Amino acid sequence: MAKPRSILGERAFLQSLRARAAHLADQHCPVSGLKLGIGDDCAILQPPPGHQIFVTTDFSLETVHFRREWHTPESVGHRCLARGLSDLAAMGAAPLAAFLSLALPAELAQPRRGQLAWRKRFLAGFLALAEKYRVPLAGGDTALSPLFPMDRTQGSMFTGPALADIVLIGSAPRNWALMRSGANAGDRIYVTGHLGGAAAELAQLAANPRRFRRCKKSVTGSPNPHPHLFPEPRLSVGAWLLKNWRATAAIDISDGLSTDLDRLCEESCLAAVVNAEMLPLHPLVQPKSHPITDESLELALHGGEDYELLFTASPDVRIPRSIAGVPITCIGVMRRQAPGQARIVLVDEVNGRRRERPLPPGGWEH
Repeated sequence: MAKPRSILGERAFLQSLRARAAHLADQHCPVSGLKLGIGDDCAILQPPPGHQIFVTTDFSLETVHFRREWHTPESVGHRCLARGLSDLAAMGAAPLAAFLSLALPAELAQPRRGQLAWRKRFLAGFLALAEKYRVPLAGGDTALSPLFPMDRTQGSMFTGPALADIVLIGSAPRNWALMRSGANAGDRIYVTGHLGGAAAELAQLAANPRRFRRCKKSVTGSPNPHPHLFPEPRLSVGAWLLKNWRATAAIDISDGLSTDLDRLCEESCLAAVVNAEMLPLHPLVQPKSHPITDESLELALHGGEDYELLFTASPDVRIPRSIAGVPITCIGVMRRQAPGQARIVLVDEVNGRRRERPLPPGGWEH
């Protein structure tokens, strides 16, 4: 009996993916901790001697993290992997392997006439970033997103959303890790790169999706010209901070500076003072030499999805102005929290006068 086309299609897809993943592992990861990848019921990983394992997982859900009519498939694939890599970067871990599970509606799994299938373009974006950071794809799962009744009286149906689930395994020397809980009163607060660019580009994308339809890959440069569509995880910075013992605490800015700094403060049982004038705004938010506006400050503080690193360091430690080519900016200081005092205080100037005001978390809350 002939097998259903869906099974044959999945098998061919997985064989093609396995060949591509094996090629990447052999060519770019000759000493990888991946000992057995796609093909068996489980992958086999072996971290370097004296290292410990780091695990992170993240959803990319249609209509929540991306929109089919806004984002190219290449961007969705890139962002899916970048989100997990940023978590590893925040703890100073090096990636060992990635596991990807995809649930797609039928119209995205099959190619349209004269076009590559959405899933192939998604994987092109995913694997391009994996190749750049030498991350072998070790396994995962695939499924069709189910059909749901839209009108029970008429019998009409609609398909569920596209879903990508990424699991990343990393490693770092045993008993070494950058965590949120290590900051001390008096530590300086630093951020990598630029802030607010992802939120600014998302607003442009929502206003005119057609403008970005040909945007299929990241364009190199600093600052990144496509911080929302193709964010760059700061793995090299995280590794440098861990290796040189420069940071006391760290977190990645995925949900907005105000929200993620609040989380770091909570874990370290401290408060923070942020200087608005020191925030490194992305050019999409605020062109150089222009005064900071309330709107640009809002994007930088609460926008989210910048995937930069926020870290603290002792005032006695020298932090370079750039690490691995990424700009580093001091934006404030950690301090003890007095009773009745706001956890985060924003300092700026109005009419030449210094002003302090509470900065509550205003970023993304799941």
